[in-house]
Amino acid sequence: MLVATSSNCNGNLVVGIDASNLIRGGGLTHLVELLSVAEPERYGVRRVIVWGTKTTISKLSENHWLQLESPNSLNRGNLSRLAWQRYRLARTASQEGCHVLFVPGGNFSGGFHPIVTMSRNMLPFEWRELRRYGVSLAALRLFVLRLTQTRTLRRADGVIFLNDYARDSVCKITGALPGVTAIIPHGRHSRFELPPKPQRSIDSYSQADPLRMIYVSIVDQYKHQWNVVEAVNALRKAGWFVQLDLVGPAYRPAMLRLRTAIDKYDPLETWVKYHGPIEYEKLHQIYSKADLGIFASSCENLPNILLETMSAGLPIACSNRGPMPEILKQAGLYFDPEDPVSIESTLHELVASTELRQKYALAAYEASQHYSWSRCASETFSMLSAIGRAHLLPRTS
Repeated sequence: MLVATSSNCNGNLVVGIDASNLIRGGGLTHLVELLSVAEPERYGVRRVIVWGTKTTISKLSENHWLQLESPNSLNRGNLSRLAWQRYRLARTASQEGCHVLFVPGGNFSGGFHPIVTMSRNMLPFEWRELRRYGVSLAALRLFVLRLTQTRTLRRADGVIFLNDYARDSVCKITGALPGVTAIIPHGRHSRFELPPKPQRSIDSYSQADPLRMIYVSIVDQYKHQWNVVEAVNALRKAGWFVQLDLVGPAYRPAMLRLRTAIDKYDPLETWVKYHGPIEYEKLHQIYSKADLGIFASSCENLPNILLETMSAGLPIACSNRGPMPEILKQAGLYFDPEDPVSIESTLHELVASTELRQKYALAAYEASQHYSWSRCASETFSMLSAIGRAHLLPRTS
């Protein structure tokens, strides 16, 4: 086992960050946003070293305290990355003089201490959701993640959870964790911030100018886009001019379910618009064109998408599962994401009332102000610094 050195520690801590498995999605967003606003020197950290793929490293802004490294092994595929993390990372971090290693991806099998990790993926820890994948490679991968992340959480010197729901749910599986734990929620980028616009009566919309509903998320088994399509179809049958914009990449089996629903309810695709993935840097543009947000996932940790929809000043119809009520609180209306009738009823209530939409848009916007990347960065580096200092022991191997 390699342990952090006690040399050069007084106001000169070195933090290593393992970004080897942060390739896309929320994990990459977290890393980019965290480091873009971080002020590690306030916490006695003089240098931060990030190891990641060339693509990941290219998204990080240069800073005098930031050292970016992309070993060849991290650019040769999954097996090569796993081998580097398992057999090379600990010694590399030790040679660089790291006092603490941050592993936000949730998996670490090396011998370095102290490490701080994050719990950010709930799918491996919720059997009901995992079973949606049946007998498949996706299900096997999630089961393996359940085992490896549980092992990492139990070995970690510090664990960051994103909310109470995630901590309580994960600890039911892992048992009490021996390391320090903290709840540090994500933030949202200021470009998503749009003050609520005046709401219009549903009667003022037309076929050429429909009320636009937006649901941003990967098309996956636990996201239930097909149920949303069925629910919006019921509103259309009631004579209301509404449009559904779906944005996000797709897991193929789930995309087939969505395509079946679209072919059934809107074969000409006149009101269901599937846009596919949109670059994160441009995502705020589609929120600005929307009138109402939908989030129908049944399994989440802390969805950046929900925070962004709140920040965009949209009235929100939201899933009642997982941490969503803890995040949105009383600033939206809830439904059962597996029941199209429940979704339709909630959407009907919102769409029918201009006053409700105005009320919830303002409430969601105000609630979003609680989530800040600056706060996230401050609390994260405060924790990394404290754990690094608490484990300053002579290095042995």
